[in-house]
Amino acid sequence: MILAENLTKKFDDFTALNQMHCRIPEGCIYGMVGSNGAGKSTFLRLVTGVYQADGGRILIDGEPVFENPKIKEQISYVPDELFFMNGASINRMAKLYEAVYPKFDRGRLEYLTKTFELDPGKSTNSFSKGMKRQAAIILALSCRPHYMFFDETFDGLDPVMRNLVKKLIRKDVLENHATASINSHSLRELEDICDQLALLHKGGVVLENDVTNLKTALFKLQVAFDHDFSEKSFEGIPLLHYSRRGSVATLIVRGEKKGDHGTGVGSASSPAGCAAADAGGSIYL
Repeated sequence: MILAENLTKKFDDFTALNQMHCRIPEGCIYGMVGSNGAGKSTFLRLVTGVYQADGGRILIDGEPVFENPKIKEQISYVPDELFFMNGASINRMAKLYEAVYPKFDRGRLEYLTKTFELDPGKSTNSFSKGMKRQAAIILALSCRPHYMFFDETFDGLDPVMRNLVKKLIRKDVLENHATASINSHSLRELEDICDQLALLHKGGVVLENDVTNLKTALFKLQVAFDHDFSEKSFEGIPLLHYSRRGSVATLIVRGEKKGDHGTGVGSASSPAGCAAADAGGSIYL
């Protein structure tokens, strides 16, 4: 189990995580969704021991992660910004992984490179963005980790590769009772794979629930005005996220969708006195 309590991380005058709380049960796929700058990547770097927390604590199986080799050898991490040694092939990178991970499985590496149709002896310098991400995923899964962490995992992958990666993650979780945590800025990328989803905003978890409940209780709205407005214009609405670009505001709200004559999400009789369309639709006022 992964437990974060009052987790805080600051960079100069910017607070990336502010007393964050979350609990990731063993044997589940946990998704974390949030806009850029919400703190998703910082959380993964803390839970994998890349960063040291400035406040609070983060524990895996009751032990701190930072500078803890016993815990780290059970962890694999595919960051958003990938790293490969210059000119290295998958096979060369595998030698490095073997020196760090006692459970590294060469047989699985060979199986996965064939499945992804990648040449393990070819320099990663010649790989496309999507191929490099596939290579990183292959190496991570070949470590046979108990805890897997993926940051924007599906970025750069085509639909076929995305489905393959999801299938492999599910299989490891089910067969090995592993735990996976996946970050994304897109809820749609995660809703078909995760058991639990959390919404991260301004360095804290504002909502955490199982996928079924979240899908029926959260709505993305877009509203457009022909006059000036601000976040205060939506007072009275259970607002979880607000952003503005020009005359259009994008909102994530919690509520219940009702029919044309109801007063739920999408109703023209909302407290803000505005109308909105869910699923990304727009209404101009």
